[in-house]
Amino acid sequence: MAQLQVKKRRPHRAEPARPANSEYQVRFPEVVLGLVEKRMGTSRKMFLTSLACSRGFCVDDPCSEKVTHVVSEGNSGDEVVEWLKKNGRPPTQAVGDGPALLDLSWFTESMGTGRPVKIEPRHRLRVTAPAEPLEEKGQVPPYICQRRTPLLHLNSTLTDALETMAEEAKFCGSEVRSLAFSRAASVLKSLPWRVNRVQQLHTVPCIGEHSRRIIQEVLEDGTSAELDKVRQSERYRTMKLFTKIFGVGVRRASQWYQEGLRTLADLQLHQIKLNKEQQAGLLHYEDLNTPVELWQAEAISQVVRNTVEQILPGATVTLTGGFRRGKPCGHDVDLLITHPSEGQEVGLLCKVISVLDSQGFLLYHSVHRNSFLSLEDQELRVSASAGTMDRFERCLSIFHLGDPAGSNQGGPGAQKLGSSAVSGASSLWKAVRVDLVVTPYSQYAFALLGWTGSRNFERDLRRFSKHEKKMSLNNHGLYHLEQKIFLPAASEEEIFQHLGLAYILPEERNA
Repeated sequence: MAQLQVKKRRPHRAEPARPANSEYQVRFPEVVLGLVEKRMGTSRKMFLTSLACSRGFCVDDPCSEKVTHVVSEGNSGDEVVEWLKKNGRPPTQAVGDGPALLDLSWFTESMGTGRPVKIEPRHRLRVTAPAEPLEEKGQVPPYICQRRTPLLHLNSTLTDALETMAEEAKFCGSEVRSLAFSRAASVLKSLPWRVNRVQQLHTVPCIGEHSRRIIQEVLEDGTSAELDKVRQSERYRTMKLFTKIFGVGVRRASQWYQEGLRTLADLQLHQIKLNKEQQAGLLHYEDLNTPVELWQAEAISQVVRNTVEQILPGATVTLTGGFRRGKPCGHDVDLLITHPSEGQEVGLLCKVISVLDSQGFLLYHSVHRNSFLSLEDQELRVSASAGTMDRFERCLSIFHLGDPAGSNQGGPGAQKLGSSAVSGASSLWKAVRVDLVVTPYSQYAFALLGWTGSRNFERDLRRFSKHEKKMSLNNHGLYHLEQKIFLPAASEEEIFQHLGLAYILPEERNA
């Protein structure tokens, strides 16, 4: 199997203390400085070395055992310790042993006074406890559905890098590699501690060699050569642009790229044939790629809720997706509709769409009929694709969201809304992606769990069900493969109980 070439490091440049014939006199022989080149840069290090020598300080290779004061700029204590270790300095036996690890502020003050100033706590670089065993932090479970993943976590720089790599792998058609990067990012999101050294991940699951290499480079250099190459790639930027069009997937975007198309204007210039969904997506591209705020999602929910209540009293409309997980904004709005009396929901969606359309709320909509027969006739399979998780009746739409101050939201507004969308002029309304999904009440708990996400959480929940519990889970139900029975559930909590899992709140499923 071919291996990716590891980035070559520049050979370490050892700085001698000072040549024997130096023109400067050593005034402080008990103090030997070592300047860390990482983030400081070679030129700046040479300048500071010359400055220190001119003040009578002795400067040596920071990895030399003679060094008493290691000075760094822009690095944490843990980063300095790791850098020294990688460049050949023997590790210290305990915290406090070895040279003092100092911020550049100590160096600056010493140069200003012309002598070594007293080391204050503010000068010292903080170093965490020496290689705290992972067992003391608690073992990390292998499945995402066993871990609590908050919305805000401590390793966003690392997860952003890995998620970019996952996206690039997906654009290249490598689902396996994309999934590997995605799982690595997910486990980092769940860690209750900040990763400062790649060695901390020794026993953490789902961190493959490729992910580990990216993590190490980002920790050491703030970025990765491979990551930078991806982000600067014309193909990556073009694929990202095209796949943001509503209705355009990776395959179609790749086809356009192969045909030499690079911009949205190219699609129009070459008169590329688009289906109605893609035409609407291109027409409202800017709006649909502007984050939807929570108040906007709630406003749309209320409009749909009022319409549903008028048509079928007692029916419920639930805002799901990232908003249910606590996100303040998202890229679309997912609404789950049901009624406590089984069967009452049949035919509801078409009536709701008719009313919303007549009132000018729908700029585009496409209805997908319910293709689900019954639990007994449906073979439940674990699906890795969120797009094939269920067969509920649904409407994929682009919704007209009026201004909160109360713009015209009635039927006559439809024509005016369309002209405003084409012109792209600043207005008091916005186009928003909205999915309406109708589910029978007996399947509501499973649908709610599936549509809440995250995608990674749901994928691993199904994987756990199959491999650990011999059950098959999707948005319609839970089937025991060995006992050959369906396990009913009236709530998400009951589904977790069936699987022998501790219940995880929606806001802790942000994997």
